[in-house]
Amino acid sequence: MRAALICLDKPDHLQIRLDNRSAHLGYIEATGVVEMAGPFLSPEGQMTGSLVVVNVENLAAAQDWAANDPYALAGLFSSVTITEWKKVIG
Repeated sequence: MRAALICLDKPDHLQIRLDNRSAHLGYIEATGVVEMAGPFLSPEGQMTGSLVVVNVENLAAAQDWAANDPYALAGLFSSVTITEWKKVIG
């Protein structure tokens, strides 16, 4: 199943994101479950959150993946919403 993770950064936490970006990208590569991902941007073009689509066995696996993301472990996010998602186009 696919799940969409919508992660919103805490205000003024851009440096936390930048400091953990390499570990986050390494985690994505190492786990092999991410089909697409990218940051949300402010009107000024600064990263403010993440959209991640994972292909995992069940919702619990998506929750586990999200909990172990280096961004989450660093305390970057103010909120994380995880919901099953169906790919229709693309």
